[in-house]
Amino acid sequence: KEKRMEGVMEENTERGTSVAVKGEAAIKPEFLTTKEKFHDLIDSEWQGCKGETTGESDTPEEVKDTSVGEPEPKRVKLDPEEEKKVEKTDRKRFRGQNKSRPHTKPTTYEEKRLCLSVIQKRECTFGDKCTFYHDVAAYMASKPADIGERCYLYETFGKCEYGLTCRFSKEHTTPDFQTTEKEDLVKAFEGRTLTKNNLSKDLQFRLRKRSVAFKKSEEYLKTLSNNKDKKRHHGNVLVYDLGSENSTYNPPPVKTLGPLTDADVTKLRPCEKKQVDFRDKLYLAPLTTCGNLPFRRVCKRFGVDITCGEMAMCTNLLQGHQSEWALLKRHESEDLFGVQVEGCFPDTMTRCAELINTYADVDFVDINSGCPIDLVYKKGGGCGLMTRTRKFEQIIKGMNHVLDVPLTVKIRTGVQEKSSIAHKLIPEMKTWGVSMITLHGRSREQRYTKLADWDYINTCAELASPIPLFGNGDILSYEDAVKARETGVSGIMIARGALIKPWIFTEIKENRHWDISSSERLDILKDFTNYGLEHWGSDTRGVEKTRKFMLEWLSFMCRYIPVGLLERMPQKINERPPYYMGRNYLESLMASQNVGDWIRISEMLLGPVPKNFIFLPKHKANAYK
Repeated sequence: KEKRMEGVMEENTERGTSVAVKGEAAIKPEFLTTKEKFHDLIDSEWQGCKGETTGESDTPEEVKDTSVGEPEPKRVKLDPEEEKKVEKTDRKRFRGQNKSRPHTKPTTYEEKRLCLSVIQKRECTFGDKCTFYHDVAAYMASKPADIGERCYLYETFGKCEYGLTCRFSKEHTTPDFQTTEKEDLVKAFEGRTLTKNNLSKDLQFRLRKRSVAFKKSEEYLKTLSNNKDKKRHHGNVLVYDLGSENSTYNPPPVKTLGPLTDADVTKLRPCEKKQVDFRDKLYLAPLTTCGNLPFRRVCKRFGVDITCGEMAMCTNLLQGHQSEWALLKRHESEDLFGVQVEGCFPDTMTRCAELINTYADVDFVDINSGCPIDLVYKKGGGCGLMTRTRKFEQIIKGMNHVLDVPLTVKIRTGVQEKSSIAHKLIPEMKTWGVSMITLHGRSREQRYTKLADWDYINTCAELASPIPLFGNGDILSYEDAVKARETGVSGIMIARGALIKPWIFTEIKENRHWDISSSERLDILKDFTNYGLEHWGSDTRGVEKTRKFMLEWLSFMCRYIPVGLLERMPQKINERPPYYMGRNYLESLMASQNVGDWIRISEMLLGPVPKNFIFLPKHKANAYK
């Protein structure tokens, strides 16, 4: 195998010195190769490498059947006249998301499951109508083979709550199908809550029946409805409508007692709110799909200071959707944690804030006013809030009224590429009561096609002072972070950079480039696997859910180029990697942009994929169109 790798590298060296291609990262010429040679090596060596890793010799046919080809090479920008000739469908083909991708529920990977009553050792409430297995021997005979001999949950916590359904059940199952426990570990974790912000059945029932009281929200919303027809908003000046002859001045809706109102007295004063020091911290951006709890735990290990849950829709939270509440979950290792909510109306956002304030343990709440996707923007949420300043002001003031924790806002430069409006909005947000602002240096129209404008972020940071402003965009190395901090921002938020290389937080704190080995990167994926099995479960459903989120992450992680292979450091986030051979087979495999190879990596850690397994990445990756 090593001779074969050396032969390929010698051929690449004979090709000549590396030629700088626009949009491609500069890699040492001895590592460069072609697409055909790259995949020839990966496919030919996979069988032996897989046998060494998992003890299996045959490559599953499912990998070949379910793999999706790589994105086509990035097209060179055409002249305006030639660009018009390109069909509209072709231009959009490799942009945005794979919206029509197949969604396979993890439950479909098991033909028939073991009844929960058997696992919990209680009587089944469905009786003869139950469609699940009650015969343990019959279930064990039909159950897929175990993935491994060691159960992470059993070794860590002393017991595995998934019992016989666990895909690592051999370690904690006796020959007569009884589950065992480690009493010392069970006692050590007794009474300890590792994950907070779970949705209770009682709260879910009351939310669905709309019987949850929102007293503080109703107080605030009442003032909005009373003032709706009595005043118009002009900038920072409130002008009463006295245009007609018959109009009369109406007193304020709240009785006044001297210089203070009753609302002022009962309202929590800013000095009584929980204070959070955001300055000079590293902030992991709230990342849809990939920013799940296991991934945030990985980033915490590498030194991130602030973590935030994935964007949650306020209406879904108010309706008690279990899947939406799952986005609010917080691990005990997340010492500074917030949640991000999205909405476009003051009533729902204010009630949602009060709901989170009462039933969740968070350090801050963030408003997403930077989401560019059509589904959110067309309803007036996300970036749409930046152009609806009246509603935006009502939302911020309403949420501030009901929250005991700081309220933060994430925005973009604006909606249109050549019409930035963040610098006009930031001075107003200071008066509305925002505790911190995060600015992504791109407009909605730009998405990720151009570099973030850090000069504009610097201008906005000066306008925001003394309120902390975090900058976000294009940070992939500690050098990028040093340049970003020179702009005067209070801190930096990292999004795609953390997905490509989660150890970026260690690099920034230690001011160095880390030439991380492929085995170390595989260990990171092993940690993610263990965290995923703990979070989603070690049964078939949990295993496949962990695999799905790992594959979503690998669609970003494959863009990383090892430091030792770079001809020019550091790697830039807008530079796509050319085809190259790694210093060993695993490094080459991790560089593949082929979905089938990502599935192979997942099989090293989670066993073979089911027969009906299908995966298509969520993002088409505009940088690789």
